[in-house]
Amino acid sequence: MNQKKLSLFGFFALTASMVLTVYEYPTFATSKLHLVFFLLLGGILWFLPVALCAAEMSTVEGWQNGGIFSWVSQTLGERFGFAAIFFQWFQITVGFVTMIYFILGALSYVVDFQALNTDPLMKYIGLLVIFWSLTFSQLGGTQRTAKIAKAGFVLGILIPSVILFGLAIAYFIGGNPIEIAISKKAFIPDFSQLSTLVVFVSFVLAYMGVEASASHINELENPKKNYPLAMILLVILAIALDAIGGFSVAAVIPQKELSLSAGVIQTFQSLILHFNRHLGWLVKVIALMIAFGVMGEVSSWVVGPSRGMFAAAQRGLLPSFFRKTNKHGVPVPLIMAQGVIVTIWGAVLTFGGGGNNLSFLVAISLTVVIYLVGYLLFFIGYFVLVYKKKELDRTYNVPGKTIGKTIIAGVGLLLSIFALLISFVPPASIAKGEDRTYQVILLISFVITVIMPFVIYELHDKHGQKELENPVHMKAGDMNTAIYPSARGEHEIVQKEEYTLKH
Repeated sequence: MNQKKLSLFGFFALTASMVLTVYEYPTFATSKLHLVFFLLLGGILWFLPVALCAAEMSTVEGWQNGGIFSWVSQTLGERFGFAAIFFQWFQITVGFVTMIYFILGALSYVVDFQALNTDPLMKYIGLLVIFWSLTFSQLGGTQRTAKIAKAGFVLGILIPSVILFGLAIAYFIGGNPIEIAISKKAFIPDFSQLSTLVVFVSFVLAYMGVEASASHINELENPKKNYPLAMILLVILAIALDAIGGFSVAAVIPQKELSLSAGVIQTFQSLILHFNRHLGWLVKVIALMIAFGVMGEVSSWVVGPSRGMFAAAQRGLLPSFFRKTNKHGVPVPLIMAQGVIVTIWGAVLTFGGGGNNLSFLVAISLTVVIYLVGYLLFFIGYFVLVYKKKELDRTYNVPGKTIGKTIIAGVGLLLSIFALLISFVPPASIAKGEDRTYQVILLISFVITVIMPFVIYELHDKHGQKELENPVHMKAGDMNTAIYPSARGEHEIVQKEEYTLKH
């Protein structure tokens, strides 16, 4: 039985679409020239350690399936492995809502129908249509996801970025006014200010998600070589695109006029109309391309963390219903459950104020701090691999042997701890009188959410498999047979009914 594999570019595009987003450029632009410094610092001190450590753990013999669930389970124990994948999965259920808000904003501009972005009911209906359409599109398997991711990466990220850079360069060469100061003082921020530290965390968080695609590594061609290569290329490209893109927006649009949700479209409109007043239609085309790119990002996230949760389900950590897949190996019940949660989040956030109220800001901050706890487990698990499991075979090693690995992972761990603590500082957009309310709600929500996976774990069937196996999804096009891990740790083709009786 031949199973199609993901090419290096297909896997790279799928991963890039989970991390790189053009719509974040305006957020970076609010830091003016500091953005370049922040992106370089965050990229080198956090993004690179995550990517490198994930590359090593994913190439350990027997750890190729399940992503962060497998890595943490093999190092810290199954309980913490389940918590890690739960945190990764939970944060994206809110992230979907914020990503689709951007899509709706872009589409409302393209079709000139502002109610799609301003009327709560229309906004919620639009959110449901887009999310569920993309969700159902992913039921055809990873190959379809990769196609959407590749198209989204090229059309929605790469091409708009190149056009933006080209227009910005032409604008600068033409001697036109630049909206930010360029100097050594403007480049290096003042880290003695608490506000600067809070801003720096936002740049670290922009890089989150690079490890999420590891759940697809068993479908990648020559993963031992191509996965580390894809991670390293992504780090370089992310720093370059985000720095140049954020700088272009900051240099063209005055800070007081910059919209965080529509800043990219503002920049394209300003630059294109500057060179030709008759090309307004081109702005709409580019807005549509960027919206499609974000759709590719949503598509990639729909299946990524769900596959990790599926690995947990096959270990008996979730009800048996969630162990089912369709003929393409997609864990449909898990994805449907995820969709229900996103639908509820969408209602709460949209009708709670359209994304501009205290509850929305708390929800976003909650996803951030929860995901950071997952990264703490990720790095601690890596240290266990380095110091207690040196004998395990792996194809890729983080450079520098034990000392180099300790320094690289240590920097990532310390920065994750710092980001977690500073995330509880109320953002500037919170009214002074609501600071305490914000912190109390966030802290209580944080404690409850952190406890949840451990409670779920304690309630799971303890009579399941005693050893952590690496589940392999059934082959596409084969309804009656599937590949399952055998008792010897190998894989065998059996009738599904036979496997059910055995296990």
